[in-house]
Amino acid sequence: MTTFRKRFLIGVMAATLGAGSLAAHAQRPDCGPRGAGHHSPEKMAERFEKRQSALHDKLKLNANQEGAWKAYVDRIKPVAPAQRPDRAEIEKLPAPERMERMYGFMQDNQKRMADRIAATKEFYAVLTPEQKKIFDDEFKPGMGHRHHRGHS
Repeated sequence: MTTFRKRFLIGVMAATLGAGSLAAHAQRPDCGPRGAGHHSPEKMAERFEKRQSALHDKLKLNANQEGAWKAYVDRIKPVAPAQRPDRAEIEKLPAPERMERMYGFMQDNQKRMADRIAATKEFYAVLTPEQKKIFDDEFKPGMGHRHHRGHS
């Protein structure tokens, strides 16, 4: 076989495997719109409260730190995601306007993240070195996605 044919066949096989894995993923019961309830605002709020309660207990905050904790939790509470515009409406827009809409969503997300970072820095500043270690351990990369493995 020529090199081109080999590469072509490898490419077709890779595309076929990729399409098959996407089809299998799409057939999972929790893969509907917004995870078919998996990411409902109620479930998200419940998980947030549970996680914050566990972190509060682990940190063993003193009375002087409780005010900072309350302010921190109030500022990082998840908000309902911005309502996405109708896909058909977006598809009617010219490419530059679609890009501007996407950029607007990105800017909103960036602002929310900056606010969360500021709140975290303010709270982190009142923690003892031992508490900082516990806090750091709770926020290691990938730790926020544990629930995706077993669908808690």
